Amino acid sequence: MSEERPPLRIVISDPRAGNKIVKVKVKGVDDIEYTDDMRKTKEKERTKLPIARVSKELYDKLKLNEVGTMTLRFRSEQGRKNIPFKVEVSNKLSENEVEINMELLGEVIGNLEAEAEAFRTKTWQIAVPEDVAVRLAGLEINDVFDGMLIGYEGLRLRIRGGSDATGIPMHPGVPGAGKKKMLLSGPPGFHPNEKGERKRKLVRGRAVPDPRGERRKTALAQLNVSIVYESREKKS
Repeated sequence: MSEERPPLRIVISDPRAGNKIVKVKVKGVDDIEYTDDMRKTKEKERTKLPIARVSKELYDKLKLNEVGTMTLRFRSEQGRKNIPFKVEVSNKLSENEVEINMELLGEVIGNLEAEAEAFRTKTWQIAVPEDVAVRLAGLEINDVFDGMLIGYEGLRLRIRGGSDATGIPMHPGVPGAGKKKMLLSGPPGFHPNEKGERKRKLVRGRAVPDPRGERRKTALAQLNVSIVYESREKKS
């Protein structure tokens, strides 16, 4: 990753995630890898999701076969903690039993066993190295690209928008990757307090910029994408 610019964060949304929640027992084990690029303490720079081992029953119940991503919600005196995981199936686990790395569980809850709520992840983020960001350059809002580019083989992802390190959003009405002031009546870029209110605001173009031409403080920091499902695309 570049020392001059922060990594680009890709925020992935799953429109089929649903609302099903299953209570599970989580156990910390030492035979699941937990590398530095998965760490919860480095969430904004995390390039991989940590791994959770689940039963086939839970895998089917939450319909994890399409994306393979599940969130565990832990509750403690400090509040709720939601952590997304890439899932692996084990035939040795009972229906509502989940295993994760013991070090990670210790970071989250301070114990080797815990109760949690499991659900199919609606939104999660990963950081991508500069060479991947360069390959995304030139794509625009509503363009679709192969998820293999960011480590999600078999998925197609549609660009929905994004924002830079100062919070300036991409706008579908502005061509290119530069910045421009526009008179806005709604998002992205402006949320009116009154009906009919309009305001001139600075926005970014609809194209993903080449990170090599951007300055650290104003570089594109987040790209929002959603998973494309063929059945929905054909109906629309």
